[in-house]
Amino acid sequence: MSDFLRASLWMSGAIVSFSVMAVAGREASAELDTFEIMTYRSLIGLLIVIGLIALKRQFHTITRADLGLHGMRNLAHFAGQNLWFYALTLMPLAQLFALEFTTPIWVLLLSPFLLGRPIRAVGLLAALIGFVGILIIAQPGVGGLGPGILPAAACAICFALTVIFTKRLTARHSTYAILFYLTLMQSGFGLIATGYDLQITLPSLAILPLVVLIGLAGVTAHFCMTTALSLAPASVVSPIDFVRLPVIALVGALLYAEPLQLSVLFGAVLIFAGNYLNIITESKNNAKLTLR
Repeated sequence: MSDFLRASLWMSGAIVSFSVMAVAGREASAELDTFEIMTYRSLIGLLIVIGLIALKRQFHTITRADLGLHGMRNLAHFAGQNLWFYALTLMPLAQLFALEFTTPIWVLLLSPFLLGRPIRAVGLLAALIGFVGILIIAQPGVGGLGPGILPAAACAICFALTVIFTKRLTARHSTYAILFYLTLMQSGFGLIATGYDLQITLPSLAILPLVVLIGLAGVTAHFCMTTALSLAPASVVSPIDFVRLPVIALVGALLYAEPLQLSVLFGAVLIFAGNYLNIITESKNNAKLTLR
């Protein structure tokens, strides 16, 4: 089996996992708030990660170095994930997923300040194309911004910060260490945010399977995507990842009678075009540096 086919299969797993997490998260929100959902997801994820580390005998890779950087990375991800779950209850699934695809655009714009990487002219063009897509999706001049637009846009910025801090961490730490501190710290953040008033809602027997499903889907989605990226470059994986949008649009239409808006699909195509232009350009630049 070719690496491309294997990467495609792993990305199919990621697409299914993200879709399952979205549906389970929306259903669980009828009983739990976003902080509670995130807390249970992190605790379940922590158990899975510890089990994986024990199975692979990788406890020696976990050190106390760069705890501040781990903290900033995980605080950004915690904020972004809570905003994502909150936006999930306020807007169509396709619209949320489309705005989430702006994360690479924000990475591009924030990199000069946090990674010291200059933005090339092509990068600015890619960002401009992406923001045109955002305007088409948000339609600020048509009845004002919807209630979920700002949380969804903010979650993309938080996810971009997560990506940038993760890039800095991967230079010195194993994936196991990053995942361990991710789930450990976010469990702590969640317990503080949820239990500050000494009231934490326990999931009922009806919701408990959904909560477990959210935790499992969150881990498997990122594991599948990471594996796919290890088998094929981003320029190959990115178009496959974009299949998430029509899939979740169909799920939203079938389960929640959400309309299939052409403006959302067209805006998402522009966002994808901007992202892909930047990926192709970066790939070519890296190839030139390698040849030199």
